[in-house]
Amino acid sequence: MVSVHDFDSAFRELYIPAYAVALRILGDRQDAEDAASEALARALASWRRLRQLEHRRAWVLRVTANVAVDMVRRRRSSSGAADDPLSSAGLFSADRVVVAQALRRLPRRQREVLVLRFFADLTEIQVAEHLRITPGAVKQHSRRGLATLRKLLDGMHREVSLAY
Repeated sequence: MVSVHDFDSAFRELYIPAYAVALRILGDRQDAEDAASEALARALASWRRLRQLEHRRAWVLRVTANVAVDMVRRRRSSSGAADDPLSSAGLFSADRVVVAQALRRLPRRQREVLVLRFFADLTEIQVAEHLRITPGAVKQHSRRGLATLRKLLDGMHREVSLAY
């Protein structure tokens, strides 16, 4: 049976960083609250497995990032503002979707390192502990992931520029 008390105490430590990750991706406080809440609801549904894991914080932050990226994608597809390249809201959402698409094209470990390091603001040592890799591996995945991300974003920027 899932211990609700155990989840309640973990909720307090997980919600704030989940909200911070979602806010960075979404840029809207209400949407960030929704994304963090959704991620923690998923954590509760998987709590029997998660409560045993040392890296449950990393799991929640990764789920939060995925939920937030999905929200950006849905917002872009359902909003007519995203079609207007001069609309600041459309450009803002489009930028977020482009970054999300580029992140999805990275190898899994590089994507995890970048999300935890730069969206969740974890230190290299914290990322290493959460992913059970060495700090040197975090640095290597971060360096390679950022280099690939720059190339992908540059290529995507050129494609978008040519479309307009």
